[in-house]
Amino acid sequence: MNEKVKMIHGELYNPFDKELVSQRIEARLLQQKLNTCSPDNGKELKRLAKLLIPNQGKSCFIQPPFYCDYGANIYLGKRVFFNFNCTVLDVTPVKIGDRTMFGPNVQIYTATHPLDAKSRASGLEFGKPITIGEDVWIGGNVTICPGVTIGDRTVIGAGSVITKDIPSDTFAAGNPCKIIKTIDN
Repeated sequence: MNEKVKMIHGELYNPFDKELVSQRIEARLLQQKLNTCSPDNGKELKRLAKLLIPNQGKSCFIQPPFYCDYGANIYLGKRVFFNFNCTVLDVTPVKIGDRTMFGPNVQIYTATHPLDAKSRASGLEFGKPITIGEDVWIGGNVTICPGVTIGDRTVIGAGSVITKDIPSDTFAAGNPCKIIKTIDN
């Protein structure tokens, strides 16, 4: 298995592999163009966002600035909205359902590192995929940790740190994020 395949499958991989470094640089160059594109040039913003994140449904909108590792490992449903200054570390797949909205400064992290110092010192890292359902609203300044699944129609309160799965039809908030109540949908 090459390093990219290991990375996508959540196995330990070398992030300094030439192919991976090249793909991250390509993504950063696209981000630079997206993040400096004139706000009155909607057609170009949409074109650049589609180049950066090719796996997206119709009518998605990314409000620059936006940051990610690769872009190609992000899968967006229809009408997904990212507000200002969101970051997605997509070393493994990030799947986001239709009509999901992200407030400003949301951080989505699939990337992680070994807990033991000796393994960490090797420079190897790994990731855990993140799945976010349909019709979800993620408040501003939320951090979503590796391996988390958030169910459909859920609302996450601003400033939350999500370390564990959150089921559908709930309002959850806090650090660590906890279910506050069920939402009737």
